[in-house]
Amino acid sequence: QLQASGGGLVQTGGSLRLSCAASGRTFGSYAMGWFRQAPGKERESVAAINWRASSTYYTDSVKGRFTISRDNAKNTVYLQMNTLKPEDTAVYYCAASQALGLATLTSQYTYWGQGTQVTVSS
Repeated sequence: QLQASGGGLVQTGGSLRLSCAASGRTFGSYAMGWFRQAPGKERESVAAINWRASSTYYTDSVKGRFTISRDNAKNTVYLQMNTLKPEDTAVYYCAASQALGLATLTSQYTYWGQGTQVTVSS
């Protein structure tokens, strides 16, 4: 029901825009989030946005570089990633939560996309 896309291979300092399209269900009233998981590491929250797009959250390592946004009319959430670094390399997942506000814990999320690989070369 959640389809993430937009990943790829990019050089350090480059940009990518991830998209997460929902189908089969309207996620306009859901909090949405982007997570990532690097090899050998736990899945971590990268960014989150509430259903009205009035509040956002970013993990410290991406603040000022990543921007989460959503278009409820298109049932799509985006993650604009700028000034990418090799440490951003991971599989990125989008997820939907029924939390009333921001959701930053994996346990708060019910629906998950399949993941899209982001690789940043040095």
